[in-house]
Amino acid sequence: MRALIREADPDVVEESKWIKASKETGTPTWSHDGGICTGESYKSIVKLTFFKGASLKDPAKLFNSSLDGNARRAIDIHEGEEIDATAFKALIRAAVALNMDHH
Repeated sequence: MRALIREADPDVVEESKWIKASKETGTPTWSHDGGICTGESYKSIVKLTFFKGASLKDPAKLFNSSLDGNARRAIDIHEGEEIDATAFKALIRAAVALNMDHH
């Protein structure tokens, strides 16, 4: 997924934020003029949470994990599952464009 995010936006910044004492590593967070998404790995899924997902067009219906009552939307990718790379990169670009509009 990191590679796809970089392909979609070569200027993206990846940082590890919110380092928890229990985990050695923080949550990878991608941003460009503001937050784009975070990625968290669980046992069998990777969860990518888009900060402003509710404002993004998602024609391919990648957002399959809606977080109630706020702007965030998430994509749960199960182990061995392929994601539509073109649609995913379009979402990343849309998120960047949205951030740039607010500046």
